[in-house]
Amino acid sequence: MTMAERIEAKLRDAFTPERLEIADDSHKHRGHSGWLPGGETHFRVTVVSPVFEGVSRVQRQRMIHDALSAELAERVHALQLTARTPAEDARIAGA
Repeated sequence: MTMAERIEAKLRDAFTPERLEIADDSHKHRGHSGWLPGGETHFRVTVVSPVFEGVSRVQRQRMIHDALSAELAERVHALQLTARTPAEDARIAGA
């Protein structure tokens, strides 16, 4: 199972997202801190879930980091996170 697949499984289980996007951006960080041969070190993640309703932006990121604690300890060096409620996502999509 790839790291992206592990991330997807854990985030689906933890947040039951309406929308989940995961992109491995490791190739953009080649030679930078945390990059490892084979990639799977830098990810861009968008999670849209009703679980985030009434939760601050910082707490949402902490929730995601907690869900992915094993991956962050093992190989993942960086996560670029977008965490929204469905209402927030709809407003942005309609803008």
